[in-house]
Amino acid sequence: MSTQGPDYYGYRFPPEIISYAVWLYHRFCLSLRDVEELLAERGVTVSYEAVRQWCLKFGPSFAKKLRHRQGRHGDTWHLDEVFVSIQGKRRYLWRAVDQDGDVLDVLVQPHRDQRAATRFFRKLLKGLHYVPRLIVTDRLGSYGAARRECLPSVGHSE
Repeated sequence: MSTQGPDYYGYRFPPEIISYAVWLYHRFCLSLRDVEELLAERGVTVSYEAVRQWCLKFGPSFAKKLRHRQGRHGDTWHLDEVFVSIQGKRRYLWRAVDQDGDVLDVLVQPHRDQRAATRFFRKLLKGLHYVPRLIVTDRLGSYGAARRECLPSVGHSE
């Protein structure tokens, strides 16, 4: 079993340029054309389509490394839900953000009740492996009931 990086054999550009372009795209959430311009400033003429192909092939491994390298998220979570229409049906987009504005998780569900809130809390806890100090929500009663069930020791502010 090999632990070496992706195989760049057969590409016109050296691995350093390809990996730099993919890293720029995933690390700073730039558009493909922005990455193309940044590389052009450094004397590398490459099309945004080539950058797109590189990101499709090598991007998942870079994104995974960047996620693992990130520090721990904040201990205050802000939770909210939004009505969205998907194929003509009303759905609820649940979103959790920490105090620094980093998105912790997103979940789309057909309901906006205690069961849905509990499912969202469990999904949050499963992915993050730690408990927050404080949860800030709006006045939806489902949050309080789900918090008492899943996170009884966590503070709650409305």
